[in-house]
Amino acid sequence: MPSPPRRRAGGPPDLPLADRPGFLVRRLHQIHVALFAEECASFGITPVQYSVLTALERDAPLDQVTLAAEVGIDRANCTDVLRRLEQRGVIKRVASATDTRAKLCNLTAAGRRLLERMGPAAQRAHDRTIASLPRAERQAFVASLTRLVEANNALGRAKLRLR
Repeated sequence: MPSPPRRRAGGPPDLPLADRPGFLVRRLHQIHVALFAEECASFGITPVQYSVLTALERDAPLDQVTLAAEVGIDRANCTDVLRRLEQRGVIKRVASATDTRAKLCNLTAAGRRLLERMGPAAQRAHDRTIASLPRAERQAFVASLTRLVEANNALGRAKLRLR
């Protein structure tokens, strides 16, 4: 049960950290990143890199701007992630035939193999993130997170392209 909020002199209620949604969301993200790192350490792929690879597996070829929106990261960060993935040989970027300023991204055969090998480990990280919830609540929790992201997507620094 949450603690009752204290009041600062003349100010808004002072909520304990454990009662602040933003604090809890940030902490859960830290926990998930740690679980992902534990499960996927042998692959040397970050959660953002895995998201990029997954988006390319589903919808490639994608230009870098669209890919950034698919994953909800800013274009500069996306370019850096793609450079690292390209250096590893798991993606390939080529100039678009219709717009030479745009680069189209695709998975390589090595990238497809990496995703296939990583799939079970990444799924374990996702499952472990919500494992402490009763099975009946897990789907509702993810649905609530989705609803919150959809309702507030325009406020983020990088917009996520919602489906």
